[in-house]
Amino acid sequence: MTAGNLLLDAAARAGLYGLMVRTSGPQIRGGEAAALLRLARTQTESLDDGFDLLLAIDWQNINRFADEIPMRASGLLVGDSDEGEPPAVFLAGGARFVPLPLKKIARGIAGSWINMVALGVSGALAGLSAEVLGEALRASWKRGDTALQANLQALHAGVEAASDIEGMPRFGAGAAPEHKRWLLSGNEGAGFGAVRGGVRFVAAYPITPATEVLEWLAPALAKVGGTLLQAEDELASINMIIGASYGGVPSLTATAGPGLALMTEGIGLAVSAEVPVVVVDVMRGGPSTGIPAKSEQSDLSFAVSGLHGDAPRVVVAPTSIADCVATTQWAVELAETLQAPAIVLSDQFMGQSRAIIDRPADPGFVAQRLVAEAHAPDFKRYRNTESGISPMAIPGTPGIVYTADGLEKNEAGIPSSQARDHVTQLEKRQRKLLQHDYGRWWADVEGEGDIAIITFGSVTDVAREALGRLAAQDVKARLVALRLLAPALPERLEEALEGVKRVLVVEQNHTAQLFRYLRSMYDLPGKPASFHRPGPLPMRPGELANVILEWRQQ
Repeated sequence: MTAGNLLLDAAARAGLYGLMVRTSGPQIRGGEAAALLRLARTQTESLDDGFDLLLAIDWQNINRFADEIPMRASGLLVGDSDEGEPPAVFLAGGARFVPLPLKKIARGIAGSWINMVALGVSGALAGLSAEVLGEALRASWKRGDTALQANLQALHAGVEAASDIEGMPRFGAGAAPEHKRWLLSGNEGAGFGAVRGGVRFVAAYPITPATEVLEWLAPALAKVGGTLLQAEDELASINMIIGASYGGVPSLTATAGPGLALMTEGIGLAVSAEVPVVVVDVMRGGPSTGIPAKSEQSDLSFAVSGLHGDAPRVVVAPTSIADCVATTQWAVELAETLQAPAIVLSDQFMGQSRAIIDRPADPGFVAQRLVAEAHAPDFKRYRNTESGISPMAIPGTPGIVYTADGLEKNEAGIPSSQARDHVTQLEKRQRKLLQHDYGRWWADVEGEGDIAIITFGSVTDVAREALGRLAAQDVKARLVALRLLAPALPERLEEALEGVKRVLVVEQNHTAQLFRYLRSMYDLPGKPASFHRPGPLPMRPGELANVILEWRQQ
């Protein structure tokens, strides 16, 4: 992972774009791992159909990654000459094996690490100069100068070892970027968006693959006067942020599917008491413990429908690693404005992958909560207003006091079991979400044509690239990448699909959760179709392009 991160950093310094996807075995605590990189001249956030280079420090348990690392027929396998031949599965497609004495090279330079030799080899084969590779290593170094010099020698030795290897497509020298690019993971982007949106309190329990959100937020919050508290579990986390938000501080927690399930009752309390909170769910393979380190979009049904009672909430999903910043920032604004919980559906692919991106623009979303003034006359916390939003009293505001709990209530907040009060509050909570103007951010709508692809989350860039390839074959199609999943906006989707005769819904889960949700909430044109499959394998642009072509001809 260190070598992969440094290679991505060097690519950014060389003026390239790129993506690095982490993959590891089920044990999380170590063992086999691979850094999957794609470098490009234009911004990309999806893996390609195959790899040109597989560099293995050893072959232990690499068979577990056979499906995740499809090799091109023209590809190269580079491995240690003392480790024997690579597994046959990687040679079956025609890739060529080039042995190199990686461990001997590292042992010949006292104090060096073999992964720095690997960095030199892979960087050189990609066409990156020794200078930018060295710059990336120096910038990351936090140890003594002696060890740095040893590993710089190892890096240069790797570059030299790669000099005689032919048959690898290399990038030529490119122009330096006009503006400094960002090297960002989706989890870091979510943390940054939360801070920029106004979050100043975070309580959470570490869980794969969401922990990096908390690791990034801990020092960042301290810089802006905020606080992060590691709670004892997910139940405590949700209750802590409800309490902090009730006290007037925009608050957030981050978790994965198992944690979101534990937070259900607390999120329901936030709905009933109309307390704004943000929950970032970095989805992973399920059910139960499932596949913690692999991606899957299988929490969607739970996020939009998984609370007891009629409990309207906001559910948004970033469409890319870069979009994790703006979408999380938007979620904070929505939660605060609507006085409701907002769930951000990220996933492991976006959350733990790193991408070279252009600096994302600040959309200007800022937490804006409607609060009651001191000594407000005839104050009723849950007044049935036309907008559905009623002023929220911050504890300690002179002349105002109210009770916030999970019981149904009348407008004054007094517990009530009367049908009239229940219906009034149900409609109030629903109305404020349905009447809100979500602007252009509800979805990204691109392209033209009488067929449309609807998707969400990390599949978006795969769909975008697939449609780009099809456009070169004169196949026109529209892309609708949903960012707002709940509440449903039938009129906006109908407008986006005007003129469309057929729809294909694309998602990464086993039971077509988005397809079934859309069918229940919208009148989709024609006979809607679904392409869905679960994780852990990411979708590839070529795979999806073939699916679209076949579906189009049916």
